[in-house]
Amino acid sequence: MTHSSPPRVGFISLGCPKALVDSERILTQLRAEGYDIVPDYAGADLVVVNTCGFIDAAVEESLDTIGEALQENGKVIVTGCLGAKGDIVQQSHPQVLAVTGPHALEEVMTAVHKHLPAAHDPYTSLIPPGGIKLTPRHYAYLKISEGCNHRCRFCIIPALRGDLVSRPVGEVLQEAENLVQAGVKELLVVSQDTSAYGVDVKYRTDFWGGRPVKTRFTELAAALGSLDAWVRLHYVYPYPHVDEVIPLMAEGRIVPYLDIPLQHASPKILKSMKRPANSENVLRRIESWRRDCPDITLRSTFIVGFPGETAQDFTELLEFLKVAQLDRVGAFAYSPVEGAAANDLTGHISEDEKQDRLQEFMEVQAEISASKLATKVGQRMTVIVDGQDEHGSITRRQADAPEVDGVVYVEGEFDLPAGEFVEVEITNSDAYDLYARLVD
Repeated sequence: MTHSSPPRVGFISLGCPKALVDSERILTQLRAEGYDIVPDYAGADLVVVNTCGFIDAAVEESLDTIGEALQENGKVIVTGCLGAKGDIVQQSHPQVLAVTGPHALEEVMTAVHKHLPAAHDPYTSLIPPGGIKLTPRHYAYLKISEGCNHRCRFCIIPALRGDLVSRPVGEVLQEAENLVQAGVKELLVVSQDTSAYGVDVKYRTDFWGGRPVKTRFTELAAALGSLDAWVRLHYVYPYPHVDEVIPLMAEGRIVPYLDIPLQHASPKILKSMKRPANSENVLRRIESWRRDCPDITLRSTFIVGFPGETAQDFTELLEFLKVAQLDRVGAFAYSPVEGAAANDLTGHISEDEKQDRLQEFMEVQAEISASKLATKVGQRMTVIVDGQDEHGSITRRQADAPEVDGVVYVEGEFDLPAGEFVEVEITNSDAYDLYARLVD
């Protein structure tokens, strides 16, 4: 049978790359079952909102988005992290059709089937081999696990997403292989705690292409390194075994880039945060990583103004920054999150003081970043093209992760295809970005 007009679903995806992966799975399933995905409320028979519930601003954005979808369309299914925060969605918007937590593909599809059944037509329901993707076609997030075993006081991820659950390594590698075969040139490995991959299953052996592979961070990185794509590791706690992937980077098998969420440098604050790391060791490790892989790019994120952070603690953090000379740094002023243990700590810092510290922190890092980038002027390098703006093409080095790091602007070049690798020479730099010309 054929049917002339397939049911239409509107889709809104909020939040982090891990939520984006959940969205891609739901979209892939919807398309596989013959649903059309439409870009506006008016054309949709029903709207799915994938929410974020991490910090208060994200909760507010999610609730506002649900409200807008209800007003504009009326039929709304809610999924994602906000759905795991008790009955906050039902209290604010009792008219939603269904609410699920994160990574709940089956529950979302059940709700869609109930409120908008589709007659599957194999002739019109065609789905690309890599599934439906919300990122540009040439890069993809590869989610390797859910949840986290840490209990950091500022974070409610374990309450939202549970303890660590690693995906079977054979399944992860098969997905990676499918993505690369579908044209993906860069795989961004994400989870709450990438280096803990496999701890929950005692590093069980699985199979990929008939070969045994351990469900473990190092073996996963090595196997991904055999695919014809850039492989970039995000959210890597600096456990001792992280040292094992540095040779893979030095050999060019995976991108020489580590994203390590350090959060602070004062031992007192790290202890108060219940962080699984300490700063003295980190500096020694950074030194050894740079010795073994001189090209390595190190990215991290920090929280300033955590409850109890004294002027002395903040000075220690700035000193750490100056010594560590990290390539890429993000920072946030501490924001109380409903349900986080840190709310009960004493010594909360005023909003003004937090903002002052954040500004001072970013000024110190901007100087470090500017001087590091200035050394790249005159160098030739391979970059990947992300797209164009009014001045030319926007590209990235191996040192630049999409969406969070700087870029390389190739001015005057408007016809470089997205996803292509090109050779450039760096002509100029500023605090965060590089400027280049195409090398013939």
